[in-house]
Amino acid sequence: MSTNTPNETARRQSWFVVRTDLSGMRSWVLGLLAFVLPLVSWCAVAYVPWIWHPQMRIVDPGGVDYFAVDMLVDNEVFAEENVYAQTQALKEARGEPANPVYFRAPDEVVRALLTAFVTPPVRKGDPWLHESVLHSVRVIFYGFFFSAILGVPLGILCGTFHFFSRLVEPFIDFIRYMPAPAFGVLAVAFLGIEDAPKVAIIFIGTFFQMVLVVANTTRLLDTSLLEAAQTLGADRRRLLTRIIVPGILPNLYRDMRILLGWAWTYLIVAELIGASSGISWFINQQAKYRNYDNVYAAIILIGIIGLSMDQILALVGRHLFPWQQRAGSGVVGRLLGELVRRMRPRA
Repeated sequence: MSTNTPNETARRQSWFVVRTDLSGMRSWVLGLLAFVLPLVSWCAVAYVPWIWHPQMRIVDPGGVDYFAVDMLVDNEVFAEENVYAQTQALKEARGEPANPVYFRAPDEVVRALLTAFVTPPVRKGDPWLHESVLHSVRVIFYGFFFSAILGVPLGILCGTFHFFSRLVEPFIDFIRYMPAPAFGVLAVAFLGIEDAPKVAIIFIGTFFQMVLVVANTTRLLDTSLLEAAQTLGADRRRLLTRIIVPGILPNLYRDMRILLGWAWTYLIVAELIGASSGISWFINQQAKYRNYDNVYAAIILIGIIGLSMDQILALVGRHLFPWQQRAGSGVVGRLLGELVRRMRPRA
């Protein structure tokens, strides 16, 4: 016999409940829709002619001299040339609706993703796609590593002691409004043209934000824990190492995941500084060769790598901090968790 109250039943039936987890099936459906809806929109624009096909792909040039088979021309130009051909008693050109060369359909991008790693570079000596990806991951790693080594301890000190907060945070707050790419010229002048200035841009883009974020997370620690420790005779060192650092670890871990995403957003700009290398250079080269399917594939690949790293960190975090709510694990993490739960044998 059910003991649910009418309010509880209504809440379970509603999809819009404030700060309440949805059922497993609803969470699964919404998580899939998060990816399916953008893909459907992309397919609609790419494949449905009346939505957006601003050009015509020439099938038969007819009497138009400069038209050629597979040539792309704007709809207005195609119509004007056919009107002129009619007035001159020439054969009209025939074409089919098409999107511009810079807009690729999903099937073309998928094909590019599957073949990019085995397709040699257009120019001999250029790096392969996997080499460009590994180079970019290395730049991200070093930039974020040095940022975390310095930024996390400094942020904890600023969030713990007003001395460090007043001494450091005003200047940090001033610098963080300066866009990291603005330091590109100086980075090259001081560090040369290899990977060092790229790492420096990643560092600058994350360090100053990291100090303030970590300091704020440290201040959110329950003060009653500090008061209890002080009552028991804990000194400043023990407060810092036994209470504050362990107390903020779950939230600090989540902050670092978010800040790692910020580091990826600076990658494109960082790799345009100094020597050409990395996934950003690969994207620019493919654009020059008008291989826009490879451009889309490389951009999507960045998203896949970033999302995969974040979900791996989320999985590690659930094992490190099992008492934390799973709501922070992300859409993909919840989907995977739900899938594993459904695959378990029932007792």
